[in-house]
Amino acid sequence: MKQVHVIGAGLAGLSAALSLSAAGWAVTVHEAGPAAGGRCRSFFDQELGLRIDNGNHMMLSGNLSAKAYIAEIGAQDQFQVRKKALFPFMDIGTGERWLVHPSTGRIPWWIFRNSRRVPGTRVFDYLALARIAMIKDNTSVAESMRRGWLYWRLVDPIAIAALNTPLQDGLARLLGAVMKETLLRGGKACIPMLPKLGLSEALIDPAIATLQARGAEIRFNSRIAELTVEAGTITALRGPEGSIAIEPGDAVILAAPATVAADLLPGLIVPDAFQAILNIHFGYNAEPGGLLAEAGFIGLTSATAEWVFVKPGHVSVTISAANGMVDDSARTIAALVWPNVVDALGLPASAKEPLPPFRVVKEKRATFAATAQQEQRRPKAKSGLAGNLAVAGDWTDTGLPATIEGAIRSGRTAADVILSL
Repeated sequence: MKQVHVIGAGLAGLSAALSLSAAGWAVTVHEAGPAAGGRCRSFFDQELGLRIDNGNHMMLSGNLSAKAYIAEIGAQDQFQVRKKALFPFMDIGTGERWLVHPSTGRIPWWIFRNSRRVPGTRVFDYLALARIAMIKDNTSVAESMRRGWLYWRLVDPIAIAALNTPLQDGLARLLGAVMKETLLRGGKACIPMLPKLGLSEALIDPAIATLQARGAEIRFNSRIAELTVEAGTITALRGPEGSIAIEPGDAVILAAPATVAADLLPGLIVPDAFQAILNIHFGYNAEPGGLLAEAGFIGLTSATAEWVFVKPGHVSVTISAANGMVDDSARTIAALVWPNVVDALGLPASAKEPLPPFRVVKEKRATFAATAQQEQRRPKAKSGLAGNLAVAGDWTDTGLPATIEGAIRSGRTAADVILSL
């Protein structure tokens, strides 16, 4: 039986391992840390007395690679799948609220209804969305369309979340790739899929269980410190217990973070500029009503907070492209964000003080910067540096920004490279 060693147990590595184990390969996954999941995991926070996610991730029904992954690990029942594509928003500056509610099919009937489109927009404004999807060059999102209400109240919050990059630099074609698979396919492809309990319970633990049921070995605290490459082939790995031989016919998938992958494989060109994400978790049991209760989240404009998620026993806030804030103190960040939460959830003004218990999770290198310069540094799954190697990760050349969908897709692509050897 052929053997593959997968370095990294994030979504890319787990996706690759699942594909190869299904194809009959013997799989060993090496994870440097004590738990799988990478930036997509859950943990118990002692300060809050709650189990929280290290970040907030929203998947949509148009994320076909993610849906196939979830089906393979039998985790469909771990998700709350909304019945409709509903996206509530609020402008914190004016107090105005609105709902974006795409119609089911590809024909965008919803843009003809004032109640379902962005307030202040006209029907013909939405042609700009189709134009973004056709961009092939290095036009930035900020340059891709007129700065009207559609830009500020829909494109801006979606693009910041998808690209995690300031929009004057973020590539419009990467945003267009996301839109072509979701919004431009109609509401049927835009139905939110949110974990019922947490990211680990929904995406990671079932994948580990599936792999172990197939006979795969998962090694935690197994940091691979070196790859031995001889005559264009990886012949050994160096782990905590010494050298691991890679026999002829066996293979390696390098699914570590970009900077780690570059250290392990000299000559591998990877993104080298990154953007931070802040996730702020408040120990407050909110019970919103109406559409907010149905959606489970709300997008904000004219605010420090960008997306607010209502979860069991707590409220979680995401701020993307946060390089300018990431070095601020946790209390400073929480104090800026909490008033936005109170307004967004319609809580009484008295809830603004005192500040509830909080946890600020800072991911300083959350994703590569989705710029033209960094896009050129994203490697193919088949790097050409070793014949029995493939690389995987949301930082590889997936055609998408750094998303869950991109990470899972990269693992499948890397597995296909190995299967074609």
